[in-house]
This record gives sequence, structure tokens and C-alpha cells, in this order.
Amino acid sequence: HPSTEPSLARVVGLSNRPHLENSLAMSTATASYTPVPWKDGETTVLPLGAGYGIVLGFGVFFSLFTTLLVYLDSKYAGTTMTSEQFNTAGRSVKTGLTASVIVSQWTWAATLLQSSNVAWAYGISGPFWYAAGATVQVLLFGILAIEIKMKAPTAHTFLELVNARWGTRAHIVFMIYGFITNMIVSAMLLLGGAAVINALTGMQTELASFLIPWGVVMYTFAGGLKATFLACYMNTAVIMGVLVYFVFLVYASSPLLGESGVVYDKLAEMVSYPSPTDAEKALGYHCGPVSGNRGGSFLTMLSSDGLMFGIINLVGNFGTVFMDQSYWQSAIAAKPSSSHKGYMLGGLVWFSIPFTLATSLGLAANALGVKLTPSEAGQGLVPPAAAIALIGVPGAVLVVVQLFMAIVSTGSAECIAVSSIVVYDIYFTYINPKATGQQILFYSRVVIAFFGVVMGSLACILYAFGISLGWVYLFMGIVIGSGVIPVALCLGWRKTNGTAATFSVVTGSILALITWLVTCSSLNNGNISVNTLGQNEPMLAGNVVALLSSGVITVVWSLMFPENYDFESMKRIPTVEQIDEYVHDEDETPEKLMEAKAWITSWGWVVSIIIMILWPVACIPWGVFPKAIFALWTSIAMVWGLLAATVIIILPVAESWGDIMAVVNGMAGIPQEAKYKPQSVIARFA
Repeated sequence: HPSTEPSLARVVGLSNRPHLENSLAMSTATASYTPVPWKDGETTVLPLGAGYGIVLGFGVFFSLFTTLLVYLDSKYAGTTMTSEQFNTAGRSVKTGLTASVIVSQWTWAATLLQSSNVAWAYGISGPFWYAAGATVQVLLFGILAIEIKMKAPTAHTFLELVNARWGTRAHIVFMIYGFITNMIVSAMLLLGGAAVINALTGMQTELASFLIPWGVVMYTFAGGLKATFLACYMNTAVIMGVLVYFVFLVYASSPLLGESGVVYDKLAEMVSYPSPTDAEKALGYHCGPVSGNRGGSFLTMLSSDGLMFGIINLVGNFGTVFMDQSYWQSAIAAKPSSSHKGYMLGGLVWFSIPFTLATSLGLAANALGVKLTPSEAGQGLVPPAAAIALIGVPGAVLVVVQLFMAIVSTGSAECIAVSSIVVYDIYFTYINPKATGQQILFYSRVVIAFFGVVMGSLACILYAFGISLGWVYLFMGIVIGSGVIPVALCLGWRKTNGTAATFSVVTGSILALITWLVTCSSLNNGNISVNTLGQNEPMLAGNVVALLSSGVITVVWSLMFPENYDFESMKRIPTVEQIDEYVHDEDETPEKLMEAKAWITSWGWVVSIIIMILWPVACIPWGVFPKAIFALWTSIAMVWGLLAATVIIILPVAESWGDIMAVVNGMAGIPQEAKYKPQSVIARFA
């Protein structure tokens, strides 16, 4: 497509135009530079047929793939698809695949799109705060992953823990918050995915929002959690491979950029131009000093807006980890000796995705002067715009493939999460406590199909109200952040009062919403709208109140009226079917589990403090980064991304090579040694 191929002379001209000194004195952005277009207003980058092929083709491919896995599993390993296998993957997932699944499930559409948006808006601080603010939750959740193995080894959902400890009232309240979390995450997936599909192929956003979930539903319906885990491994491998390509393209091989020094010079030049007017912003101009940044530069960690985003990000993502059943089900599916290591490794690998990708594509969009409006950036179009400006149509294809891998991974996890809550916390608990495994399996699949419709409907409603991916991302903590501390204390503190926890989660949300609205009104002279509510200041105030108010209420109340819970009722959570347990090894004794808990507790906090406090504090003396420091920064991003990709692709295969070969030999008709009994290829590979 001719309009998507950037003009080398035009882009390089940002740095080498004649009489630059005179241009700096010009009073308008229009007179200073010409934004680089990445799409034609009349013609899309990719044909409409490509949109349908991507949206439906991926779903068909993965459903066929998972069906094949289930067939091989049954034929060569004798595994029966029971309800326990469908929803827990046999509770035997190893470290490598646990980490891979965490990376895949935590890589939302927002991870790829919103992270580059904050890089485009705030500069280098945006990718860092996105990555740091959403990594510590996974690291610290590893503590709960060990706790649940020790205290509730037969649980299917985190809501079963609430019910076992605090009873029906608390169970229903927290269940509502669990559903809200699943709907918010699913809506963000579709808002981001549909916006990109619409921008690149012309498919209607509403239609894309309805069709995308069905690709997810098809393959989740076929294989359940354990086959989904293997698909997640494939998705992670593709996402990491594309990430490594883009970061090396921007900082090593692109003729338009190709090295950190060139990117540095272009970023410095863009902020030297006059700030655009609202009319110029609507035409895609994005230049001038960055408000709230030291020296108005993209090249500094001293960014007030970047820091505010980091705090909002931290609070909101605590909610979406601790209140999202999909993360608990990964902990439930993991081997006890693997869960803590899997979460630590997964968190460190995941950090590289928003940090490395946004440091490359997000900053490249600014350095190249790509034509983007604030609305387009908020919809998540910074990565495809930068990729197209760099390499044309292949860039669009790579971004769409990477994005869809993220959507199907997280979308399948959300489908399984919702189905687990419905069948175990509603159907099995309140409707039919004597349900058979086949009934549980049947209703699990029905719920998955139904939730696909709900996902699409919710995304269309939000789109109709003009609510974008970025808006929902900032808002989510206001709604669900109040549940974080009560849920963590349910499993981690014997004195936690159930009435206090239930009261605090509702009260915290109400206080957060009031704070959000009042702050918005006071800052905007009473003007409350979608745009003003989406500002950083009211979002920050609401998120912080949600997290802290519920924590204070729960802790103070529990100290005044403590429980003395012994966690025994959690150990008696029933399973629907008796399943073959994993083979216990020397690392799964109570003593070893206590050692694992001590390890993840100490290292989880140490790494979190390094990432959230020591790293940004160390950047303060640098102010606006010198060129050498920026080169070091980009080198860290490149190396971290490369190492993360290597580990997360190779480790799961290396851990289960013997089991993989056993199944391959079975397919080839090669007899196995009598002493070797191949276990489920999916569960063992996991």
C-alpha cells in the first residue's frame, strides 16, 4: 500500500532539514515538521478479508490444534477428559509452563497497546512504570500460590476459599467482584483488539468485538485448561519472538532509526518544536515540551504524569491479579514445588514485554513523528502506526499477529475462569451439590459459549459510550481495587474478620467512586464527562482510596474483633471426581513447602523493592538522560527481552523433553520401556 511506506527523506528530514535554527523559532507545530502518515484516510492498510481471516482463522486453527492435543492425550497417555482435568489441568503444571502461562495470561491487548501509548505520551518513564507497576503483583502473588497449595489443596476457585472461611454472604459479595473483574479484563481485550482490526482492515468495530470472542471460545471449548496452557505456550513464543524483532529493528537495523543515538537525537528534536494547538493535535501533530517532565523531555524518568500513571497502574493491576480467577487457577494447576518459581520467573519475563516493546515502538512513534491523534493513541494504535512507519505492511501484520496471540491467550483464561466460578461456586455449591463430573463438564462448556456473547456485548456498549482501552485500564482499580487486601488476608491471616472483609470491599468501592467524581469535579469546575473523568488526577485519587480504605477497615476491625481461624475447613473443599494425583516428590513435603514459601516471600519482596523503588530512585541524579545513559537504557531493554524470550521458549520444552519423546515414539509405533509409563502429554508438558 503506497501510503503506508514511509519516505526516508521525509523522516530523516526531521533531523537534517535546512535552516533548522530558523524552524525552531517558528510559532506553530505545522510550520516545524510534517507528520509521517501510516494509513490512508480512504484505504485501509490491510484488506477487509484479512480482518475476517485473522479474527476467525486464529480461532479455527487453535480449536483444531487443541482438539488434536486432546486426541493425542487420550490415545497415547490414556487421559480421560474429566471435569477436574478440564478445570485444573491435573494440578501438575511444571515451572517452565507455569511461567509461560503467567506471561501469556498477563499479556493483555493493553500490555502491547497501552504501554506504547504511555511511552508516546510520557517518554521513557511510561514503559518502565507500566512494566514495574504490573510486575510486582505477579511476584507477590507467588506467595499466595504456595499458600493455596498448603491450605486448600483441592480448591478450584479463590471464591471457594472465601465460602469455606466466611460463609455465603461473603461468598456472594466476592463472587460479584470476581465477575466484574473478568468482564473488565475481557472488555479491555476486545476494545483494544477491535480498534486495531478496525484501523488496519476496516472491519466494523462492533462486528470485530462480537467475532473475536468466538475464536477464543472455540478452542477453549475443545480443550479446557490444560490444552489451553499449551496453546498459551505457543502464543507466548510468538509474542516474544515478535518483540525481539521489533526492539532490534528500532535500535540496530532500521534505516530510519537503527541505533539509540539516532532515536535520542530525534526525540530531543521533537520536544524542541512548539506545542501543537488542539486543531493541530486533531491533525496528528505530537511535539513540543512534555508537560510535567523534567526539561519537557521524553528522555527522563522525572515525569509527574508518568509517576501518577505508575501508581494508578500498580493499584489497578493488584485488583486484576488478586481478584481474577484466571491467576488463581494457574496457581491451582501448578505443581506445589513449581508454583512459586513459576510466578517469579513469569513476572520477570513478563516485565520485558511492555518495557522492551514500548521502549522500541512507543518511542519510535515519537522519533519518527508518526501522524497520531490523542484519540487514536488512546485506542491503542501507537504500535501498529510505528511498525507501519518502520517497515510498511509487514509491520501491520506482525502487530496484528502479536495482538491476537495476546487476545486468545487471555481471553481463553477468562473464559475458563468464569466457567469455573459458575459451575463450582454457583451450580455445585447452591444448585446441585451432588453433581456428576459429566454435568460439571457440560455446564463448563455452556458457560464458555455464553460468556463469549457477554464479552462482545460489553465491549460494544463501552464503545458506544466512547470509552477507550486506555480509559478502562485506568478505571479498573477504582471498581475492584478494594478487594485486594481482604482476599489476600483471607488466605494469609488467621485473625481476619469475615464481616470486616465483606463490609470493606463494598465500602472501599463506594468511597473510591465518590473520591473519583469529587476530584474530577473540583479540578474541572464541575464539568464531569468521559474525558474529564479519564484524567490522571481523579483516576489516581480513586484508585488509591479503593486499595487503602478497604485495607484499613479490614485490618483495624480485625484487630478489634479478631477471628482465630485454623484453615481446616479450606482443606475439606470437595472435588467432584476423584482424580489421579500427581506423583509426590521430595519437594512437596510440608517442610519443603514452607521453604518454598520463605523463598518466594523474601525474593518476591526484594525484587519488588528493587523494581518499584531502587531503580527509579537511581535515575533521579541523571535528570534528562545523557545520550550514553539512554544507550545503556535501551541496551537493558534489548538484553532483557532477548534473555526473557530465550528462557520462556526453551525451558518448558527442556523440562518435559522425555515426556514429549515418549508420545512421539508412541505415534511412530516405537515401543516404550515397560518401566516407563508416559503420563498425560499435556499435563506432563505442563
